[in-house]
Amino acid sequence: MSMQKIVHPHRDANFITGAYSDGVIAGGFLFISGQAAVDFTTSRFVLGTIEEETTRTLDNIKAIVEAAGATLGDVVKSTVHLADIAEFERFNAVYGTYFSGIRPARTTVQSVLAEGIRVEIDCIVKLR
Repeated sequence: MSMQKIVHPHRDANFITGAYSDGVIAGGFLFISGQAAVDFTTSRFVLGTIEEETTRTLDNIKAIVEAAGATLGDVVKSTVHLADIAEFERFNAVYGTYFSGIRPARTTVQSVLAEGIRVEIDCIVKLR
């Protein structure tokens, strides 16, 4: 099986920080690594409210999806990690604005997240 690496279009090549790819295309799917509220020009987290971090996280996911030639409408599954599950309703209000029609299947859990971030999301996208 062949694989293709997808990189966030704003990622600065001088700031590669981990042993992972932003996304990998394999078998007709795009698998997106856990994304957070990162400024990809500096690879630094941008902390804020759950609403602000969710927005930046989903904007980062959208950029990776689009770099692979797809749209958020092609996302079939997401996994969400929240630092505080009590912020679920506020997170969900923002998340819901990014998806219409048939929304992706989703798992949401509370997790210990690095660097003080509030949300991390990974996705699986069906490519056309």
